[in-house]
Amino acid sequence: MKNYKFILSGGGTGGHIYPAIAIANELKQRFPDAEFLFVGANDKMEMQKVPQAGYPIEGLWIAGLQRKITWQNMMFPLKLISSLWKSKRIIKKFKPDVVIGTGGFASGPLLQVANKAQIPTVIQEQNSYPGITNKILSRKAQKVCVAYDHLESFFPKNKIVFTGNPVRQDLLDIDSKRAEGISYFKLNNSKKTLLILGGSLGARRVNQLIEKELDFLLASGVQVYWQCGKLYFEEYKKYNEHENVHVVSFIDRMDLIYAASDIVISRAGASSVSELCLVGKPTIFIPSPNVAEDHQTKNARAIVEKNGAILIKENELDEKFKTIFSDLMANESLQQALRQNIKKLAKPNATKDIVEEITKLLERRK
Repeated sequence: MKNYKFILSGGGTGGHIYPAIAIANELKQRFPDAEFLFVGANDKMEMQKVPQAGYPIEGLWIAGLQRKITWQNMMFPLKLISSLWKSKRIIKKFKPDVVIGTGGFASGPLLQVANKAQIPTVIQEQNSYPGITNKILSRKAQKVCVAYDHLESFFPKNKIVFTGNPVRQDLLDIDSKRAEGISYFKLNNSKKTLLILGGSLGARRVNQLIEKELDFLLASGVQVYWQCGKLYFEEYKKYNEHENVHVVSFIDRMDLIYAASDIVISRAGASSVSELCLVGKPTIFIPSPNVAEDHQTKNARAIVEKNGAILIKENELDEKFKTIFSDLMANESLQQALRQNIKKLAKPNATKDIVEEITKLLERRK
C-alpha cells in the first residue's frame, strides 16, 4: 500500500484545531504508515496544541482582516504574499496526496496553492454560516463536508457531503464515567453541577454574567464548574475561595466534566454545539455576537428550532437570565426533553464519514 501524505490546515481557535486533529487521528488509524503535516498561523494556539497532539506543524505569517481600519490590515497584502510563497514551498517539498482545511486564516493560502497544483482538497465547514475563505475555496475543492443543512447557497451543491463535525471520540460513552468525573474534579456528588463553557480563550460577557449572578446560582442549589478562559483566569480565580465554585482557565478532560455535569451554559461555537449534541445535556446557549456573520447565533438557532436547547442573546441576559435559569432548574421534564432532543441531532460517526470521503478521493487518484 502506498504511504499516503496528508496536510491539514486549520487554526486560530480550538474550534478549527480540534476537528483537524480528530481527522488526522482517524486517518492515522485507517493508514498507519501515512505521513502528516499541519500548517497553521504563527503565534496562534495551534502552534502549541498540534505538537502536543503528536503532529509536526509549520507556521505561516498570516492573520485575518480586522473589521476596522488598522495598521494590521495595511500589512495584510504582504502577509498574504508571504503565506502563498511559503505554502508553495511546503507543498512542493512535502508532496501531499490530499490537503484538508478546517477553517482559520492559514487554510486560505495553503488550499489556494494546493488547488492550483491540482492536489485534491477537502474543506470541513463547522458552522451553519460559512466564512468567506471557505466559500472561495469551495469553488476548486473536491468535497465540502458540512455539519448543517441548507448550505447550497454557499457551496456547490454537488460537492456538499453532510457529515457533521468531528468530535473527540472519548465523548461517545460518557454515561459510564459520571462517578469518575465527580471524583476527578472533586465535585460534591449530592449537588447538581452547572458547567460554564466560554471557549478556549474565554468569553467576557459570560464571565461577567456568572460573576454577577454567582450568589443566585449557588442559592439555586448547584455547584458551579466555571471555565473562564486563559485571558480571564487571573481576574476570576478569587472565586475559587467560595464553597461549590471551581474556576479554571482550561479543562483537560472534557469527557469527564461533561459526564459529571447536569446543566451547561455555553457559547455556540461549532465544536461546542456538536459536542453538546453528542453528550446530550440541557443547555443554555449564549452566542458571541462578535464573530463573522453572527454565525454562533445561527449555530444555536439550528438546535433551538428542534427544541434541543435554550438561547439567550447577550443583550437579553440582564432581563431574562434569572427567570430562564430558574424555570429550567425547576422543570425536570423540560430538562429531559432538552436532553432527548439535542441528542437526536448528534452525528457520532462524523470523523469516520469525513475520512471515508478522503479515502474515496485517494482511490480515485490511483
